[in-house]
Amino acid sequence: MLSAGGRAGAGPGARGARGRCHTGGGRRRCGPMGSRAAGGEQPPDDGVSEAVGEESRRLTREQLFTIVAAASINFSSMICYSILGPFFPSELSEIGAKFMFVAGMFVSGCVTILFGMLDKVPSGPMFISFCFLVRAMDAISFAAAITASFSILAKAFPTNIATVMGSLEIFSGLGLVLGPPLGGFLYQSFGYEVPFITLGCIVLALVPVNMCLLPKYDSTPRKESFWKLILLPKVLILCLTIFSLSACLGFMDPTMSLFILKKFKLPAGYVGLVFLGLAVSYSVSSPLLGLLSDKLPYIRKWLLIFGNLITAVCLFMLGPAPVLHIESQLWMFVLVLVLIGFSLGMSAIPVFPEILQCAYENGFEEGLSLLGLVSGLFNAMWSLGAFVGPILGGFLNEELGFEWAAAIQGGWPLLSGLATGIFYIIEATGKSSSSCLQNPPGDNEERTRLMANEM
Repeated sequence: MLSAGGRAGAGPGARGARGRCHTGGGRRRCGPMGSRAAGGEQPPDDGVSEAVGEESRRLTREQLFTIVAAASINFSSMICYSILGPFFPSELSEIGAKFMFVAGMFVSGCVTILFGMLDKVPSGPMFISFCFLVRAMDAISFAAAITASFSILAKAFPTNIATVMGSLEIFSGLGLVLGPPLGGFLYQSFGYEVPFITLGCIVLALVPVNMCLLPKYDSTPRKESFWKLILLPKVLILCLTIFSLSACLGFMDPTMSLFILKKFKLPAGYVGLVFLGLAVSYSVSSPLLGLLSDKLPYIRKWLLIFGNLITAVCLFMLGPAPVLHIESQLWMFVLVLVLIGFSLGMSAIPVFPEILQCAYENGFEEGLSLLGLVSGLFNAMWSLGAFVGPILGGFLNEELGFEWAAAIQGGWPLLSGLATGIFYIIEATGKSSSSCLQNPPGDNEERTRLMANEM
């Protein structure tokens, strides 16, 4: 899950973070004036500082165009990724999950290499056009590969899908941990092109390996209804959970590193170590939570509810929120990140098997077509959150600061947790009422008396 969000939203998010850094720098330059004023050196009350503050909050023409440009490429990459949800799954049964998986990897490797060649393209409209084209192709190929991957996993491990997906999250966390230092080393040693060419060649080398290792799964083509699935009340609530988790991770991507640098005065090289708290705790806890979800299916609802609520509380404490009047400290910040990684695993791992169970209960036929449909829905909701999270989080970070922005972003998992809890309470009440109507107490007593008389 982490890998899907990171791959889909890393590029534009990183560029957005650099763009916002100038504004943050402007605020930092204004900081000494505030400290001198607090120390007793009051500036003349001529209204100049108020005018400067008001002017800094206004967007210049260049800033507005920059936001529009960054938003356009972010939007294009995300819509190319998420638009596949309604129709890509139905193609799985016709094209074949294995072919879609391998083809997606091949195209992804090729466009990754092309991305490293974009510095050779002349600047101007041609450069922008190629950026859009390469980014869109990467989103489509990655969506094909990840949708097919989820479907194949669910087909191969029908009784323990949560355990397998949780175990695979170890490799997602490992990729997130190794990516920044490896990319930084290759960039500093060999330049811009080499990191992309290296990664693309690794992906291409895995294509023939997967062609040999991956078995072929035959399936009968069916036209399962995407809208029938997504309009089920339980599936809607689970989609809200997927969206909220992805939005929270997307918010942290462009804003948290700037907050760490400013608040704790850490060297830039140590910022990645702080992120390890979230990645490692998520990767380690996911297999255990997946095993628990498969062995005890009735506990999934509690994992979903408490995972969302714990995530909301942790985001409220991440800053922490100014209303708490608690001074932020590095050890506390890392501890909260560790708890967020664990709570994200609690919420994310049970979602896929819960959607599948809901589909079976509502008459969907078991098969690769349904697995592809659920996989496409999951990835579409995740990419939507990865699109909304950085945009909303970046805006809140600029206007209110990181502390309030993190607390407000916590509203997504809070809403999701409350909605999930209310739904399961209503569901349990409805099942209890229907069982009482089917087996009235009077019928049971009469049946007992008849059996006693016969004996």
